[in-house]
Amino acid sequence: MSEQAGIREMYTLKTIAETLNTSNDLGAMMDTVVGKLLELTGLTAGWVFLIGERGSYQCISDEHVPPALKYRGGEPMRCGTCWCVNRFWDGRLDNAVNILNCKRLEKAALHAWGDTQDITHHATIPLRSGEKLLGLLNVAAPGKAHFSDSELALLQAVAYQIGSALERMRLYRAEQRRADLYSKLGEFGNAMGQVVNEAAGSENLAGTAIRLIGKYYDWPMILFLVRESKDSIIQADYVRGSGMRLRKRLLLESEADMLPGMFERETSAVLSQEEIVAIGAGGALEAALPELRAGAVAPVTYGASEEKGLLVIGRDTLNDDVQADLEVLEALADHIGTAWEGMKLAEQRRELARLEERNRLARDLHDSVNQMLFSLSLTAQGAESMLPDSPEWVLIRDAMQDIRSLSRQALKEMRALILQLRPAGLERGMLEALREYGTGQGLIVSASCTGMRSMPRSIEEGLWRIGQEALNNVRKHAGVSAVDIKLELDAEQVMLTIKDKGNGGAKRRGGQPPGSLGLSIMRERAESLGGRLELTSSTRKGTSVKAVIPLPPEPILSQEEHR
Repeated sequence: MSEQAGIREMYTLKTIAETLNTSNDLGAMMDTVVGKLLELTGLTAGWVFLIGERGSYQCISDEHVPPALKYRGGEPMRCGTCWCVNRFWDGRLDNAVNILNCKRLEKAALHAWGDTQDITHHATIPLRSGEKLLGLLNVAAPGKAHFSDSELALLQAVAYQIGSALERMRLYRAEQRRADLYSKLGEFGNAMGQVVNEAAGSENLAGTAIRLIGKYYDWPMILFLVRESKDSIIQADYVRGSGMRLRKRLLLESEADMLPGMFERETSAVLSQEEIVAIGAGGALEAALPELRAGAVAPVTYGASEEKGLLVIGRDTLNDDVQADLEVLEALADHIGTAWEGMKLAEQRRELARLEERNRLARDLHDSVNQMLFSLSLTAQGAESMLPDSPEWVLIRDAMQDIRSLSRQALKEMRALILQLRPAGLERGMLEALREYGTGQGLIVSASCTGMRSMPRSIEEGLWRIGQEALNNVRKHAGVSAVDIKLELDAEQVMLTIKDKGNGGAKRRGGQPPGSLGLSIMRERAESLGGRLELTSSTRKGTSVKAVIPLPPEPILSQEEHR
């Protein structure tokens, strides 16, 4: 090597080193470095790939590349693979090498995407910091098909400098991002705390959480998935620039094997580009998919609940600086889990308050109106016994008998109302409680049950109220005293059927405003629990009321819990 060539190389390395130390902005720095390198070496085009796991890479600088490689906003540099990237993933790029042909340029020429400026070949140099491979530096010039050993050696020295600078900047960015992410965590926690009492149910909580995460963080895609059944999920999704959406959907084929396993995981994890795109496709979030490079997932759990969720983010950068995102994602999942637990506790407090209020009202009715009706009945009976047994007092005696009959009927209705306010016997089981209630109403009740599993208290009490109203309708309208109650339980739903062989007419009553209130209340109770009410009625077969309510999945117990 001549002295002049050696001086030129030293000057090149010195200039590159100075440039690398002028900025912590990765994109601006790499554009400047590649531009200086091209200027000092006489080459005309250069580009840099940062490369992660197989399937993920990012072009962070492209100086003076041919128009053909800028087709559709640089699509040839963002999509597909090439020989140099594949060699990187296969571990076959240790030093600077000549690439015989550029696959990206060949494809661009084949599809006539634009002018290739007579560039067909390029040199490829791995970027590394110590033993860690970070990406590739590619340089080219029109008509240049071969790089000499001295040129490759100079490019290799420059690549070492770039690799060290990339690692320094990666560490700097990671710490800066960690600080930025954690600074927003407190704001998110405060916002979640303010809306917990307003979120009624896991769906609303999922939507609230995703909306707030999208407000405070810059991830291009955020998902919150809650398993509803083995085949479906509740999904809240957020796409940067599009806002939040909440919906229920069936699992896609691409997710059927992946998501069930994720719901069982106990720790957070990094997701590859293929995994995050598969989940995003399930959410019909195509607008965000092209820019996704990686992702992360964290489980959301609380207490000993049977419910469990997944918090998923998509990232538009590679996995090499994902650790800060992963830490904050776990913290966000903990916040959501705590909020979820708080929401359930708040609902339990409200339910206890409702029960206490119903009990108070039942006591007041028993101690006031109920006693007055009883006194009225006794007074009418006493007044009737005091009337002379003569024809002129017949009308008054009949009126007293009517008063006594009406007061007894009102007393019976009042006692039924008090029983509805205070569901005595529910602690012994909903079916037994309905049997006792029907017997107390003068009905002959036949009750049966198939299947065995636990029911949430809200569902059990909802079915109790539906059953009460159905038994009341049998007593008032069926014209018979016998009624069948059947409770059917399986892994996914509970069905309560109350059937009589009376004179029917429930559907006709349901069409009349005065008589439709009871049926409307039963239907509303079933729908509020996510189920439905089915009514069949005819004069020949009687009336059947069936409430079908979906059940949440039961928790999977460990062997110790079984014992």
